[in-house]
Amino acid sequence: MQGMSVLEDRGWAAFTEEGPWTLQRDAIRWLQLAADLRARAQAEVPALTKAGKMPPGGRVVRVVRVLSAAVTPWMVRKKRGHFATPEASRAEISLRLRKAAEQLGPTYIKLGQIISSGEGLFPAELVNEFKKCRDQVPAEPFDTVRVVVEADLGARLEDVFASFDRTPLAAASIAQVHAATLLTGEEVVVKVQRPSVAGLVRKDLRVMAWLAPFLVGRIPIASLANPPALVELFAETIVEELDFRMEAANMIDVAAMLHELGNHGYVVPRPHPTLVTRRVLVMQKLQGFNFDDVVGMQNAGIDTEEVVRTAMVALMEGAMVYGVFHGDLHGGNLFVLADGRTALLDFGIVGRLSGDRRLAFLRMMLGATTNDVKGQMAAMRDLGALPADTDLDAVIKDLRLDQPTVDPTTLTGEELVAEVQRVVKALLGYGAKLPKELMLYVKNMVFLDGAMARLAPDLDLLGEIGKISLMFAERHGERLGRELGIDHTAVAINMDGVKASFGVDTDTDQLTYRELQARRELIQKRMRDHVAR
Repeated sequence: MQGMSVLEDRGWAAFTEEGPWTLQRDAIRWLQLAADLRARAQAEVPALTKAGKMPPGGRVVRVVRVLSAAVTPWMVRKKRGHFATPEASRAEISLRLRKAAEQLGPTYIKLGQIISSGEGLFPAELVNEFKKCRDQVPAEPFDTVRVVVEADLGARLEDVFASFDRTPLAAASIAQVHAATLLTGEEVVVKVQRPSVAGLVRKDLRVMAWLAPFLVGRIPIASLANPPALVELFAETIVEELDFRMEAANMIDVAAMLHELGNHGYVVPRPHPTLVTRRVLVMQKLQGFNFDDVVGMQNAGIDTEEVVRTAMVALMEGAMVYGVFHGDLHGGNLFVLADGRTALLDFGIVGRLSGDRRLAFLRMMLGATTNDVKGQMAAMRDLGALPADTDLDAVIKDLRLDQPTVDPTTLTGEELVAEVQRVVKALLGYGAKLPKELMLYVKNMVFLDGAMARLAPDLDLLGEIGKISLMFAERHGERLGRELGIDHTAVAINMDGVKASFGVDTDTDQLTYRELQARRELIQKRMRDHVAR
């Protein structure tokens, strides 16, 4: 592949103009295996998450011991009234759970990392505590790394690499990343899986599945009220991360999707065509600004509002049009190149919506923009968020979705807390859950929400929604209308419904993110003040 025109792979994928090698999709062996590997991984999930009658081996003893040591003292202190506020209670149990996860190793650290990027999905105390798991994972010794790389590549390290940094660039729960240089001179990044992690993850999933039914109704954090469903969701996510051939294939799929969409604001590093195995992934090295480095980007003349706008469009287009999107956006998985494009990293988790599930997702998004409440509920049912036999009219009535929207800033703290409790209770009563793809999409939107606070606080949200909707209609309206069996020219965005979703009056003409955040902080303060009484 050396010496081929760079344009050859730039013609079908969102890669850089100057690449260390070029890729031919039809000639990549690991890419041809990916679909089968993915199907086999997902086929494992039911067995891994089935709650057995007997404890699954000796691992359960250590897990129970560590978790009991973490939770029992907190329960005693709570019962004796040692916590001045509910926030203090949640902060302590979050700290104890984080320390327990670090003791139990990679699987539990990975669960913590997923929770840490779920702002808005999990309590703030838990999210903030588990963020510490992102950069506090001890690295494997270099000798261990050497053994894994040489075993998987079938060659001595020195026969493949001219240099290989002994100290990793980063160490995570599943793998760690090293900078290296190939014998041919290309600078690369090498992702190396921890040697025992695959077997340990499978053991831990069986332990989690066995423990989960005993935890129903006993977890002090409302967002984790359905432990068995959480275990299943976690298993569906993590099993695909245990084989880097699937991750490399995900890189190809996302890069091809971005190119097809004509999204020029994203770049995917090239995986190496022959240096990808189950536990080793060699890829192109890219450099740029940290995603949080707002000052650095702005000093370099980068339009940070455009960075956020591009991310939102790419996520929505990928999910709605192609049913493929990066499933784990956070600050460590992307950075901004000097020319303003965003580089995407870490493709272990990718959302995939195919067939009827993608159409259901389309209908849900359409319902959100046209204010079709029943259509949204039906689509969520078809996505698996509600049981198939759910009475949608009853859900709409119980959630008061048929009532005029009330501006939450007009409610007292007591009213806000009561409303949240009422909605959560109603949803749990209907057996609501968050399917994997929907969870990944929501989690990404929550991340972009936080990114907006840093990169584009004065962006007019109402104006952007209008622009994005118009863009979708122009680019994809005919195709999506044909797929849904509707006349796309008769579909119009309902801005009153959009405004209602933000809790603002219909006569509001502009809503910046800064203004939205101020409203949120007011609501949160009222709820905290009420709970603290």
